[in-house]
Amino acid sequence: MPSERLSPELVDLPKGWVPALTRGLRCRCPRCGEAGLFRAWLKPVERCPHCRQDWSVQQADDFPAYIGIFVVGHLLAPVVIAMISGGISAWLTLAIILPVAIVMLLAMLQPTKGAVIGFLWWHGIGAFRQERRAQTPEDAE
Repeated sequence: MPSERLSPELVDLPKGWVPALTRGLRCRCPRCGEAGLFRAWLKPVERCPHCRQDWSVQQADDFPAYIGIFVVGHLLAPVVIAMISGGISAWLTLAIILPVAIVMLLAMLQPTKGAVIGFLWWHGIGAFRQERRAQTPEDAE
């Protein structure tokens, strides 16, 4: 049936939560890594066209934006401090830093949302069902 997911044996499931998160960070399906995760800028596909994982149940909510604000703030805080202590006026600093901060946040929002979705899927958080690959002798090494 096309609406059912492919079994874990037929999909290259990630070995751990970091590869799942990395697949999402690359805006790829965290389950199979083959298809794109987003149909629009921040709208995930309803269902992966490759493995048929249902992504409509994801509940990333505002967490990606919080992560983005946290990271951008921590990256730009030393720059702002250096600019102001270097003698640049507060208004010029604001005029430079504000557009840079907005661009940085917008650039990292989609990959961050993909990573959060990958993390939620891997751990079975929310409406996701936790899946794991069958352990092989190579995985134990």
